[in-house]
Amino acid sequence: MIPMKSKTQLKQIALKAGLSLAGGIALFVLVTSLATWSFRAVYRGRVFPGVYLGWVNLSGQTPTAAAGLLREEFDYPENGEIILQYDELSWSAKPSELGLFFSPNYNAEQAFNAGREGTLTQRFAAQVQILRHGLTLDPTFVLDEKTGVEFLDQIASEVNRPVIEASLELDGLDVIVQPGQIGREMDVAASLEVAALQMESLQSGSIPLIVTETYPDILDVSAQAELARQILSQPLTFRIPDAAPDDPGPWTIPPEKLVEMMIIERISAENGEEYRIALDPEQLRAYLKNQESKINRKSENAQMYFDDDTLELVLIEADQIGLKLDVEGSLLEIQTQLAEGKHDIDLVVEKTIPPVTAESTAEDLGITELVNAETTYFYYSDAGRINNIATAAAKFHGIFIAPGETFSMAAQLGDVTLDEGYSEAWIIFGDRTIKGVGGGVCQVSTTLFRTVFFAGLPVVERYPHSYRVKYYEQTATPGVYNTKLAGLDATVYVPIVDFKFTNDTDDWLLMETYVNKSYRQLVWKFYGTSDGRTVDWQTTGLTDIKDPPETVYEENSNLDKDEIKQVDWAVEGASVTVTRNVYRDGIRLWQDIFKTKYQPWAAVCQYGPGTENYPPEEPDPDDPCAKPAIIEEENSDSS
Repeated sequence: MIPMKSKTQLKQIALKAGLSLAGGIALFVLVTSLATWSFRAVYRGRVFPGVYLGWVNLSGQTPTAAAGLLREEFDYPENGEIILQYDELSWSAKPSELGLFFSPNYNAEQAFNAGREGTLTQRFAAQVQILRHGLTLDPTFVLDEKTGVEFLDQIASEVNRPVIEASLELDGLDVIVQPGQIGREMDVAASLEVAALQMESLQSGSIPLIVTETYPDILDVSAQAELARQILSQPLTFRIPDAAPDDPGPWTIPPEKLVEMMIIERISAENGEEYRIALDPEQLRAYLKNQESKINRKSENAQMYFDDDTLELVLIEADQIGLKLDVEGSLLEIQTQLAEGKHDIDLVVEKTIPPVTAESTAEDLGITELVNAETTYFYYSDAGRINNIATAAAKFHGIFIAPGETFSMAAQLGDVTLDEGYSEAWIIFGDRTIKGVGGGVCQVSTTLFRTVFFAGLPVVERYPHSYRVKYYEQTATPGVYNTKLAGLDATVYVPIVDFKFTNDTDDWLLMETYVNKSYRQLVWKFYGTSDGRTVDWQTTGLTDIKDPPETVYEENSNLDKDEIKQVDWAVEGASVTVTRNVYRDGIRLWQDIFKTKYQPWAAVCQYGPGTENYPPEEPDPDDPCAKPAIIEEENSDSS
């Protein structure tokens, strides 16, 4: 059993323990204070031991010595290198040039003040901490943005540049190019932030400058410039594709003309803006339009005649392929080919092969025999009229008419002019017979009309003469006339008055014309295949005959005194009706009636100024223009 202490004893024990504890604490404080005092006394004016600034041990260093030591160790602002880069450009900068500064004195002061700031308790605690564990301080750097901005502004002046659009223009045959330029603007503030991040590491290194690039709409025109130079490098030639020897062309535009036609225009393309090099469509279109009349032509059948012995066709003139220039298609083709660097370009031309070519045979066309032939006569014609008959008739020799085709004489005849080989001869113009180009052509139209009439072919359009022309009533015997032929004439006056008929057979018709100037005759032949049709015709003969008007006498200042010239001849007026019935196999296919009313025509006599005893008081009915004989009476003296 453990003996129990009395309360008095317990109090004594507690008192002793308290005194011991208090004494221990007092002793600890005394010892600590003594140690601290000794520590501070030893490091008075010096950095406490165990204090580092970064990696630099500043223990026991005076602020001045510490500053010197830090100056040697922290030389990064002056000896570091920051490479500033943009694209292929670069600049070298010290961190200090970018505004980074390090103060050795300030940082030494910070190290010296470690454990010396705050209340007594705070200083005591800090010193104890330093003694036990040491203290590492971060070096303090200062970034002066103004200095950095000023430095980077200098670089920005080299980096920054405006946006420049590329341009292209012509100076004569020279192509002038202004290259485009990408605009650049350096972001100084952002670039300084990137530099600051690098400098925080206290390491040298490279950083990218922050630059905003602005691209022009058109940067590079070198390809377009090369195309323009290529276009102007040589003449541009157009031609008909697979041209025959007699086809028109080629046509050439020299560079001096091309440069006038060239356009350089800015367009919006799929990938943005660009320049288009081309020839001005309007100028090129006008050029092509100017060539249309030289290129465009109708296809023409070959011309042949039928050999009655061999029953084959013999070539007179080869066929002609029709040509039609496609202006818009050619325009597009030229621009496309030109853009590919080509200078010899085929035009877009539509070609039409005629139905009858040089290879066509009589069997192909169904031409097997003479269908009909008619002859007219032109006795007493002057040289001009004979020439016109031969010239006009030649236009129809060897001409083919397709089945179902309506043939126009005026279209085939074409212009009747001196340039076409015609001469001046007597023609009916209005109510007069005058000298004009082409007199005698109606001999040809009348012969064609009769060939059509007696072949039983449908007549579509026919006009008679204003008055009876005796040429068309002539027979094979000179001076003998057949009035039954009245009403079987036809006149043509291009392009107003035409004669038309239709080939309503199943086969082609071939026309042949033969002029015998010596015998004054024109023969017109139709070859084809007869379908058995026949013609029955009747004429009323001349009816309602009217006497010609009185002779007209005109003074003509171009005639000499006593010179008299008859320029028109009196003709009776009359009416005639011709009826034609066309049969096949005894069945009448149709009937047509040709009614003609000829006007009475007056004789016209012209005389020179001053002609005596003219016009005659009593004209000779047989020769109304004759000047009456002057009968001189002898005066006798009366006694």
